[in-house]
Amino acid sequence: MSVMSVEFFIAIRYLKARRKAFFSLFATFVAIAGTTLGVASLVITLAVMSGFQSDIKNKILGIQPHILITRSDGKSFEDYISVEDKIKTNKNVVSVLPFIYKQGIIRSIDLSSTTGIIIKAIDYSREDKILNFSKQIVISDVKFNGENINKRSIILGCELAKNISTNAGDEVVLMFPTSLGSIPAMYKFNVSAIIQSGMYDFDSSLGFIDLKEGQSLYSMPDSITGLDIYTTNFEKASVTAAELQKNLPCPYKAKAWIDMNKNLFSALKLEKIMTFLVLGLIIIVAAFNIISNLLLISVQKSKEIGIMSAMGFSNYSISKIFFYEGFIVGSLGTIFGVIFGISVSFALKYLDIFKLPKGIYYVDKLPVFIVPFDILIVALSAFVISILAGFYPARQVAKLDPLEAIRYN
Repeated sequence: MSVMSVEFFIAIRYLKARRKAFFSLFATFVAIAGTTLGVASLVITLAVMSGFQSDIKNKILGIQPHILITRSDGKSFEDYISVEDKIKTNKNVVSVLPFIYKQGIIRSIDLSSTTGIIIKAIDYSREDKILNFSKQIVISDVKFNGENINKRSIILGCELAKNISTNAGDEVVLMFPTSLGSIPAMYKFNVSAIIQSGMYDFDSSLGFIDLKEGQSLYSMPDSITGLDIYTTNFEKASVTAAELQKNLPCPYKAKAWIDMNKNLFSALKLEKIMTFLVLGLIIIVAAFNIISNLLLISVQKSKEIGIMSAMGFSNYSISKIFFYEGFIVGSLGTIFGVIFGISVSFALKYLDIFKLPKGIYYVDKLPVFIVPFDILIVALSAFVISILAGFYPARQVAKLDPLEAIRYN
């Protein structure tokens, strides 16, 4: 049997043999439980936060393109076909969809409610193939075929429809400024459908009409205000946007979806980091429990330590015994914590344990997304902290004088 095997064996015996020392046994369980609680709390919290981040990302990409092409001077695209052809030469581009953005005012037909609206004129059938708008429709008019927006028809966000007390099948009035100055253009539209993207900013302000209808209303027969770009990998949209920017002339600018929502995702990332640091204090508290437990064992076992020194055990070998004890306690707490945290995360994901009020939150249950890298970071952090916790007691034990340990125990 090797020396290391003997040291590890003694470390295990010291942790197990507690018949006459219940308090130290209890302290060991507290140290393991503290590490388990800290690791599990971090795993569960990070899984929920990653779930919210992933859910928000999916909802944004359900209504926003991967890359947006506009003009920096605010003018419309007069010859957008040539720009579209140039963009399609990029191997990462899957689809290029033209659109028109205009601001206006919408009111119910009975004049009871009025609010602002951002009108987006799109080719609905092409957009639906990419974004699957049909899945976002919560209610539609019986005349809506689900493939095209008819002439003088509009699709409204659910919150916007609620604000003007309008439902699918009702008529609304659109108003927007014209070249005549203060006299706005006014048109009646039929509400074809109501959509719910899950993002309040979109649902409370957006309305969709047919692209050709928009070009006719805004006197833009051969013009658009921008291009929606969809790529093979939305995670690399910023790289593709930079490539497109190099090939586009000066007035045009390419902006990736992550840059358009930079503040939101920066806040979510910062919140995740701060949560990790705050909950990491639980693991640090558990590390102090490990230190106190090892110091208690060193006091109780001082006579045995003295005998081992007299038998030829070096100070280094004796210190390794207590280092192994910290290693065992920290490893058990980390393993139990990871298992417990993943189990609870899966339970939250697949079982309706917690119901969230939809009037307050945009989801009715906690979104959970387990990121293996997050679990790895938590486990490594807990493991390193536990290892460091064993250094001080091991060093103190190595300083014991064997004669005094045997004489005065």
